[in-house]
Amino acid sequence: MIPRPTKVGKLAMGFQVSTRALGRVVVVDAVGRLTLSDSRTRLRDLIHVFCGNGHKQFLLNLAGVDFMDSDGMGELVRCYSVVRQRGGEMKLVQVSKKVQELLQITRLATLFEIYGEELAALQTFSATTPE
Repeated sequence: MIPRPTKVGKLAMGFQVSTRALGRVVVVDAVGRLTLSDSRTRLRDLIHVFCGNGHKQFLLNLAGVDFMDSDGMGELVRCYSVVRQRGGEMKLVQVSKKVQELLQITRLATLFEIYGEELAALQTFSATTPE
């Protein structure tokens, strides 16, 4: 992927996701801008695939997400909805101050469990939720 210049001369890489399994929890590391033009449905598609394979516990690490628009917020809600409909849990960790403020203003912070540290978040997942 070729970086595109932003208005202030910095380079932006769009939106990237990677996953890692820690026990029964799928940790999704997101980096970049969670917007319509940058992320499209990449996050939602990833969650659908893992749910389809029987995974039910997700931790979204948003430490690398520097910007989120209304479409990005919608993606988070759709992902949460998919996971909950399948009896699972989805939590957020390391949310930047800018994104945290956006979640507070829109009251989406009341929907998600948000943690500052990954280890603390991992310890809150139910040990009885089947994989």
